[in-house]
This record gives sequence, C-alpha cells and structure tokens, in this order.
Amino acid sequence: MIDLEALTKSFPGAPRPAVDRLTLTIPGGEVCVLIGPSGCGKTTTMRMINRMIEPDAGTISVEGRNVLHVDPVELRRSIGYVIQQVGLFPHWSIADNIATVPRLLGWEPTRTGARVDELLSLVGMEPGQYRQRFPRELSGGQKQRVGVARALAADPPVMLMDEPFGALDPITRARLQAEFLRILRGLKKTIVFVTHDIDEAIKMGDRIAIMRDGQLVQYDTPEAILARPVDAFVDEFVGSDRALKRLALIPAADVATTDVRIVDANPRLAANASAHDALAAMLAAGADCVTLVDENGAPRGTITLAAMRTRLTARDGTAGEMRPLPIK
Repeated sequence: MIDLEALTKSFPGAPRPAVDRLTLTIPGGEVCVLIGPSGCGKTTTMRMINRMIEPDAGTISVEGRNVLHVDPVELRRSIGYVIQQVGLFPHWSIADNIATVPRLLGWEPTRTGARVDELLSLVGMEPGQYRQRFPRELSGGQKQRVGVARALAADPPVMLMDEPFGALDPITRARLQAEFLRILRGLKKTIVFVTHDIDEAIKMGDRIAIMRDGQLVQYDTPEAILARPVDAFVDEFVGSDRALKRLALIPAADVATTDVRIVDANPRLAANASAHDALAAMLAAGADCVTLVDENGAPRGTITLAAMRTRLTARDGTAGEMRPLPIK
C-alpha cells in the first residue's frame, strides 16, 4: 500500500505548487494511474514516491514505512522504475542491464543469472537468444520488455511506470499493455502508472486519479469515473464517447441473460468478450442481439441492445464493482 498525505511540491518561479496538498491511498497489489493535462503534477507526484524529487511538505508511506526517513539510494533500489525512454546502458549486454540492481544489492552471480533468465522468459524473450545481445540490436518493444524485466529484477513490491509505452507504435503498444497487465497483476505488484492517454488509463488502471493544477479532482475505478464524472472538467477529459469506453470494461457475460436465442442470422461471440465487442458484432451484422458461446461453441447466453442500454443507465453499476476509496 502507498499512502500520500498532504503531499506538496513547489518549484522556484512557478505561479502555483506543482503538487498541492495531495492525499491519496493506493491499495496493495493494484494499478493506480495518474492522469491529467500537461503540468497537472502527475509525474512530479510519482517521482516524489522514490524521492527523485524531494517534497516540500507532507508524508509518503510505502507498506507502512515513511520513505522520507529512508536513505534515497536504498529506497530506489527497492522500487522498480520504468520510463518511456527505457534508459538501458548501451554498452552492456541485456543480461547485464537486467542484473543492475541485484549486483548493487550483492547477490551471488548464480542467483543473479538465474533471475535474469527467469525474467527474460517472463517477458517473452528467450534467454539463450537475447541475454548476450545489446540494446542497439533490439526493437523498441523489446527494449521496453527489458526495461520492465530490469525493474522487476530484485522483486520490488512497488513499481513506478512513467509513460512506459508512449514511444511505441499503436500495435506494439496495445500488445505490450495487455502482456504487462497480465504479468504485473499476476505478480501482485503495487503500481503507480503515469500517462496522458485516457484510453490507456482506462485499460491499465484498477483505479484512476485525475489531477488538475496539482490537485486531485477524482479518484475511483475506471467504470465509476466513466459513469459518474465528478464535474464538467472530468466529463470533458474522459471524452464524449465515455459510454462506449464503459462498454469495453464490462464483460459480455455480465450483460447476458440465460435465455439463449439461437438465430442463424445473429452473430456469435466468445463468452470472454466485452460488451463493446458484443455491440460491434451486432452493428456489423445488423442484428439486435448476439449469442455468447463457450470454447466448444455451445451457447451460454444472449445479449440484446436493450440489456446494454439498461446496464449503461444503471446508476450504481454492477454488483461487485469496487467502491471508491475516500479522498481524505
């Protein structure tokens, strides 16, 4: 868990604080996305967590430890950090890059080598093929994988990710987003993720913190923010297509009824698809319902346009939706 309490930072000559009395709690094992307009304080906030920027006031606690009382170098070795530019050492091999922090921590070479191979496999890069290569021999997506592997090397409980996919092409970016969500959530890391892209925030975040002028405007789950923007600023920021964005977050099975209608003209859709996928299938086929099927093709339910309309207009969302954390 990460707790920020009345966190404040000002820079000389600036007309207002970059971060202004920010209070925020990030539950352990969740991805919290910081987002907002340029200059809103999101990157400054993230960089204060590992004390690359020192706060003027307030407290920062990571797993109950006040990081302001910890040696900054020791702190940074215990927090994974991934940036857009990756920052690999160009004259070091991929294995040496990944092993940076374990070596600083004094790990035995055998343990370090095993960890390098484990992490290369985790991010989908065959160790025998890649460990002795150099950064110049990798694509942008491969460099980003190595950057994440390096951040995970010492198994830190917390990871900071500063627009890690911003320099990638859209296809590579979407693929890596999905892969790293699977990896990082499987590892139960607490992640602070900075982006300027609302679609990326919705996809990556368990919770989203929307900032403006150094202050927190709304902090909630992606679906709750899309369903109930707190003010006109958030409404405009998330976009006029927020209803469609919500559909992408809703599993198709949550909208389906058990009244299965098998109509040859109607499309069929995998049961693990989203409500957005269901709507796209209906529009493409000119149908008003879609049949969900399991991996064997057996029908498991039906989704209608009326059911999706009802789901979107429900004020409180689905049962089991995560409730917002209080802003202190």
